[in-house]
Amino acid sequence: MEIINPSGKQVFSVETEFCGRKLTLEVNRVGFRSTASVLVTYGQTVVLGSVVVGKKPVVQDFFPLTIDYEEKFYAAGKISGSKFLKREGKPADEAILVGRLIDRPIRPLFPKGYRQEVQVVTTVLSMDPRFRPDMVAMIAASSALMLSGTPFDGPIAGVRIGRIGGEFKAFLSPEEREQSIMDLVVACKDGKVMMVEAGANEVPEAMIIEAMHWAVKAVQPVLDLQRELAEEVQPEQQAYELVLPDEAIQEKVEDWYKTHAGDQVRGNVLERQSVIERLKDEMHAEFAPELGEGETEEEKLADYEERMKGEYDQAFDLAVHHEVRRGIIEDGVRPDGRKLDEVRSLSSQVGILPRTHGSSLFTRGLTQAMNIVTLAPLSFAQVVDTMEVNDGKRRYMHHYNAPSYTVGEPGRIGAPGRREVGHGYLAERALLPMLPSEEDFPYAIRSVTEIMSQNGSTSMAATCSSCMALMDAGVPLKRPVSGVAMGLMLDVPAGEEITADDIDKAYVLTDLMDAEDFAGDMDFKVTGTIEGITALQMDMKVHGLPVDILEKAIEQSHAGRMFILEHMLSVIPASRPEISEYAPRIEKLMVEQDKIGAIIGKGGETINKITSETGAMVDIADDGLVTIAGENEAIAKALAWIKSLVEEPEVGKVYEGTVATIKDFGAFVTILPGVDGMLHISQISDKRVENVSDVLKVGQKVKVKLTAIDDRGRLSLTMKGVEQ
Repeated sequence: MEIINPSGKQVFSVETEFCGRKLTLEVNRVGFRSTASVLVTYGQTVVLGSVVVGKKPVVQDFFPLTIDYEEKFYAAGKISGSKFLKREGKPADEAILVGRLIDRPIRPLFPKGYRQEVQVVTTVLSMDPRFRPDMVAMIAASSALMLSGTPFDGPIAGVRIGRIGGEFKAFLSPEEREQSIMDLVVACKDGKVMMVEAGANEVPEAMIIEAMHWAVKAVQPVLDLQRELAEEVQPEQQAYELVLPDEAIQEKVEDWYKTHAGDQVRGNVLERQSVIERLKDEMHAEFAPELGEGETEEEKLADYEERMKGEYDQAFDLAVHHEVRRGIIEDGVRPDGRKLDEVRSLSSQVGILPRTHGSSLFTRGLTQAMNIVTLAPLSFAQVVDTMEVNDGKRRYMHHYNAPSYTVGEPGRIGAPGRREVGHGYLAERALLPMLPSEEDFPYAIRSVTEIMSQNGSTSMAATCSSCMALMDAGVPLKRPVSGVAMGLMLDVPAGEEITADDIDKAYVLTDLMDAEDFAGDMDFKVTGTIEGITALQMDMKVHGLPVDILEKAIEQSHAGRMFILEHMLSVIPASRPEISEYAPRIEKLMVEQDKIGAIIGKGGETINKITSETGAMVDIADDGLVTIAGENEAIAKALAWIKSLVEEPEVGKVYEGTVATIKDFGAFVTILPGVDGMLHISQISDKRVENVSDVLKVGQKVKVKLTAIDDRGRLSLTMKGVEQ
């Protein structure tokens, strides 16, 4: 049935099969005032993708694109678990990470110099609990942009892939994600990869490559569907202007830079930056217009700055980037003089802070990361409260900080931004598979990276410094982890299609630094152990790359990772055998799940009494893992108390019991909490006892031996031969 919405437009949809389910894209049902809106349905997940485009270009030197991923608890039939906040507010880290995940393959597909403000909002309205909704949100964002009339060179689509039973599978259930050895997100554009992000349990490089090929084929029906929708809608293309330097100015500045820069911008990185700043000042002085009649030098420069300085600045920055590319492609020389596969100089220390539980300082070139590890009882793990049903807890938390002084600039210190959240999460994923289990190491672990100096690849420095600080803290890692950032320069003219045949024109750089990142075509971070990859993240600046070129980068990254790992192990060969004297001591005990109630007691009465009287901190997990933290004496008291609460009676063991009741034929003695045994009158003494009350009193402490447990669970006790 034809539906006309209040705006007078027809509601219609297109659909296709995608990874075993029907995918539907619908327009004109909601979002009448936005530039473009698409309602995407996949299974029982429904996501609204909305785009609003500003009317005029923004006067700034970057593309003002924002992409938000909005979690709604109602989508999963939930109310927030927070006691104080029930309304959705500040996005959780998980939502920020998904927003970044969607942003990264989309941003490069707008032309350089595009300055219209573009806001993309993906809102999860309904969530199918059988899979995560993030890739549906990516499709919603791309579909809406395809209808926005902007110069978006899409479409794109992504899949989150796992490995189950030796096969790749997308849209895994929560149970399948637990079983999978990898969690890989690949965003694609017509046979090419735009973005990769993964966490893995020491997966071979070849398996990552195979998964990328699988993803490229899997998303093609979704790309075709978005084009079909755009063909139906026929969106009006919006007029725009690119903010780029005039071609004549760019050519003039390029020629000037080539003749003036020379070798002085190669070598020492700190000196290079000051040289470039000086050259920019000289360039302005040379290209400022001649003095007019009656005009002062100050007036001339003021007029130049008002009209042309920004354009010359932009041309100069592009000239610097072009020279970096030319040096690498034509001369095989990097800005700091390294070979393409060479890692910068390394220097590291551990145990540098006296009172922390673990610390390290990792320096690679001018990039420097200090890491501090703190250990705490498991109750300090972070409760994750999102719209997804299986929230769980984060026992290991990696936080990353990079203030503006680390790049030599003043700036406001505030809450961490998206970049900080993303870098911390990448380093966290890198180490997570190598952590010991809670049973083996019952601690919550917080790892904080304080970047001290930035010059490229800080997230990989965070990974390496975190690994070393964990080892310094005595965390028994399964294997140490190192990471390296890979770059790429393509000797392919701008705008020309990049194919697998261009692999010989792809110059892969090991250990990317800032100047190469700004001028390059890719930033690819890889972490892992000697056994395989634990995490990776790849961002593009070109409109997609064939998997064959990415394979070349992954293969080259292995040697770089191993070189860095060798350096790390020369500083700290293994995790310390003992934790810091300042870290809390924790003992653990596994109990049967049906005994948990005995430890907690009615309304928490028993566990509160244990903690208050011993001074120890006691935590109990649902699986029966009991952890006790505190000073040694407090731990010993609490541990003995808990053992008495959950201990099973053992025949032949002597117990210190309490006389509970007295009968003519004997007494009932409590030997364990809630466990009474029968002490017959004949077992009280080697001598004849006429009356039980002559020997025993209610509440009296006596030592008894358990002699038997009958088939009905009744206990028989004796005092004979037991020293009182």
